[in-house]
Amino acid sequence: MFVIPGEARGHSMIFARRQAEILRAEGVEVETFYLESRTSPAALARELVRFRRLRRRVRPDVIHAQFGTMTALFAAVASVPTPLVITYRGSDLNPSHPWSLRSATGRLLSQIAALRAARIVCVSRQLRERLWWRRPKAAVMPTGVDLEVFFPEARSAARSRLGWAEADRVVLFNAGREQSGKRLDLAAAAVTAARRWLVVLCPAGLASRRAEPRLRLEVMNGSVPPERVPWLMSAADCLLVTSDAEGSPTVVQEALASNLPVVSVAAGDAPERLAGVRHTLIVARDPEALGAALAGVVARPERSDGRSKSDEFSARAIARRLHALYQEIA
Repeated sequence: MFVIPGEARGHSMIFARRQAEILRAEGVEVETFYLESRTSPAALARELVRFRRLRRRVRPDVIHAQFGTMTALFAAVASVPTPLVITYRGSDLNPSHPWSLRSATGRLLSQIAALRAARIVCVSRQLRERLWWRRPKAAVMPTGVDLEVFFPEARSAARSRLGWAEADRVVLFNAGREQSGKRLDLAAAAVTAARRWLVVLCPAGLASRRAEPRLRLEVMNGSVPPERVPWLMSAADCLLVTSDAEGSPTVVQEALASNLPVVSVAAGDAPERLAGVRHTLIVARDPEALGAALAGVVARPERSDGRSKSDEFSARAIARRLHALYQEIA
């Protein structure tokens, strides 16, 4: 049984839903429970009754909390005596910028919940190092990407579908719903700097000293339909990541699967994922340095060879590892 924070409708936690679908394809029976309230004590009490009713009906072998904070603590309390797995994804263990009492409380709840877990999944090695205890019980597994959904497609075909001009240079940025830690401000400043660099780097016709290069930032927020994201990956010239902190950014794995070049700061496991990939760069968290890197990547649009590393983050491979973990503890 997956315990997922949020509501069943909408696009929230889409990666957890996709993981459930792929596990089903691998022969695992997966039931989902959406924890719709995580702040009101009265609502949590009602959710506990609903959860226990579902658990009695389903009788799961394993309960898998798909996030830390209150979601993990709720699952830790409600799942007894069923074996519990917790996946930590980033902000549930990483410090917040700026610091807030709510975020600090959530991280404390994550650490307390870990004491109840039979096994723990951290989406990166860096995240596992943030556990206060039970690290020997923690496996490192990215969420994974469905390689049948994200794959290289001709840039021109994707642009035609989206109605984008062929001559534009487009930098893709994932702001998500919780935008504060993603640093949209830094991304915008980097693109502004990149426009200046492109005046020098781009051939005549694309840019001149009298006209600003046609470079724009395409921001994905939490309302972008999931089925549109693969098109954006194929149509864009580069993915930009400027986050203060990450676990294992799924958007980087999606870009690699699509052969989309990436310019990123050293957040989460991005350096590990991008190591050895052509036309990708890890850059200092500075707008001028990021702008210069962006300009160099988009001046001559080429694709990366990121898909060659897809064995590391294939959703089916991750599902098989999870299946083995469930069998071990069930």
